[in-house]
Amino acid sequence: MGTNNKNQINGYKEVSTGTLTSSPVSPGEVFLAALRLRAAAIICVHNHPAGDPMPSQEDQEITRRLKECGEMLAIRVLDHVILGGDRYSSFSDLFAHTMPIQFHLYLLCRR
Repeated sequence: MGTNNKNQINGYKEVSTGTLTSSPVSPGEVFLAALRLRAAAIICVHNHPAGDPMPSQEDQEITRRLKECGEMLAIRVLDHVILGGDRYSSFSDLFAHTMPIQFHLYLLCRR
């Protein structure tokens, strides 16, 4: 999802469709989509079909790479959210803690 300077969502673009066990994505694809959306910042979202939203090592690595690339392009990475079952994990939370997805959706609606 792309946001403007006030962190209001101004659009979204699917950049990768995964398999049952992986979803290959490159920072180039992500930031090309962000540039097309004229985004000041991005929020990356993907799901874990098995239902456990805890970040994998690969999730942590791509998030690190996205933040590095975003800094070079002056496009902030606000968050990387992983959906799993009825829960989610958010990299912007200090401990990537998990809470019910209904609360997350409520927060999105309240902004």
